[in-house]
Amino acid sequence: MILAIDAGNTNICIGVFDNDKLVMESRVDTNSARMSDQYAIMFDDIFSLNNVDKNKINGAIISSVVPPVTGQIKAAIEKLCGVEPLIVGPGVKTGLNIKIDDPSTLGADLVCGAVAAKELYKTPCITIDLGTANKIYALDKSGAFLGVTIAPGVRISFEALSRQTAALPLISADPVKKAIGTNTVDSMRSGVLIGVACMIDGFIERFEQEMGLEKATVVATGGFAATIKPYCKREFILNPTLILEGLRIIYRKNSRRN
Repeated sequence: MILAIDAGNTNICIGVFDNDKLVMESRVDTNSARMSDQYAIMFDDIFSLNNVDKNKINGAIISSVVPPVTGQIKAAIEKLCGVEPLIVGPGVKTGLNIKIDDPSTLGADLVCGAVAAKELYKTPCITIDLGTANKIYALDKSGAFLGVTIAPGVRISFEALSRQTAALPLISADPVKKAIGTNTVDSMRSGVLIGVACMIDGFIERFEQEMGLEKATVVATGGFAATIKPYCKREFILNPTLILEGLRIIYRKNSRRN
């Protein structure tokens, strides 16, 4: 079995693959203060809860955008499973042609999402990742990574409204029925949730224009993708485990069996 871990700014997503089938998925909060033993205990509890035998894990791979957490998770996996994880970064084979100004600066999460999108869906493809930040990136017909746009995510937007104003409360991302809010809470939810949906619809149109396309494949992932999807006019494929799938594919590309 292969352990795949995606460490983001807000959550750490944990997946276990058995013969390329995802048999376990879990999320925990990202905490830079946790030490490797604490992560090891947490992972062990999650494996037990999901009836996963840690002794059958014979490989691991990590994608991380939080450098202080990367080493602690790596050490935790080594202690718990007895395997040295592969860490996505420069020098790791991905099969992805990255056409941005400095390919070495592309985040590991974007690399994994793009690798999975290229492998699993028809290109050209536009991928939307709605997490701590909203990231929208484009792959051309050959599967090359063209670039990305980054904007504040849903949670950041709600927190900014509350923190930077005197009268607006911190609220949850519960559904909203209409764009024209008639009370403070619904007005904030409309502004953020429907606002993000309008941004997505607009960027898809802009991306397609810049790529010279009539219509691209569109895939969405991330913790808020399912929340935002109902407000979007453009239909898209929802794949909440896209980055884990990318980690699996990258692990196989770097496996000695290949």
